[in-house]
Amino acid sequence: MKKIIEVNNNQISMEDLLGESVTIFCGNYFYTGKLVGVNTDYVLLENPKIVYETGELASKKWADAQGLPHNWYVMKHAIESYGVLDKE
Repeated sequence: MKKIIEVNNNQISMEDLLGESVTIFCGNYFYTGKLVGVNTDYVLLENPKIVYETGELASKKWADAQGLPHNWYVMKHAIESYGVLDKE
């Protein structure tokens, strides 16, 4: 069983962000949602959105982010970067 734990080093893996709302930058699209699953090939987002236009990254809202109809899998090999952004 994988659990959310507190990490005391500077290295953050995707598993360390389980339960957080994350933004994933891929080659073609950006995705955002709650990270609820991680395996060797995919990450699973709950309440996912596909971000078509970011707008100012410092703003609180996406310029154009559209909800996907159900949980969404993103292939890990397509991910360029990821992290936590406080956006709606």
